[in-house]
Amino acid sequence: MISKVSWEDLSKKGNKLLSPSVKSNGHVFTSGCLGTDAEGNLPESVTEQTENAIENLKEVLEASGSSLDKVLKVLLFVADGKYAAEVNEVYKKYFTSQPARSCVVVGFPNKAVKVELECIAEYLDLSAKL
Repeated sequence: MISKVSWEDLSKKGNKLLSPSVKSNGHVFTSGCLGTDAEGNLPESVTEQTENAIENLKEVLEASGSSLDKVLKVLLFVADGKYAAEVNEVYKKYFTSQPARSCVVVGFPNKAVKVELECIAEYLDLSAKL
């Protein structure tokens, strides 16, 4: 069975073309999470964007019955390779379980975006919103 988290579940406005996450067969597949703050603004700093993106991802995972500790794989997108050291400093604080990861340098349509990440995680909490 496939189930989804909606933007309404997260009390956020989001892209209506996609779900924040989809669950199937014990796994959570998230959409990309940007580093926006609670008001939807992007900070200038790559460090702040990375922290916000991971916190946003954490919120999606928790609404899906999962957590950062259950992440199996992260796909990380950065706007410039020079951000790697700053991103990694933040990343290692959150992903202490050291999941598999790929990192790709991309050209975001919105030039203010410096980092985005998505993941695949396990879930075990059947009482979550889904």
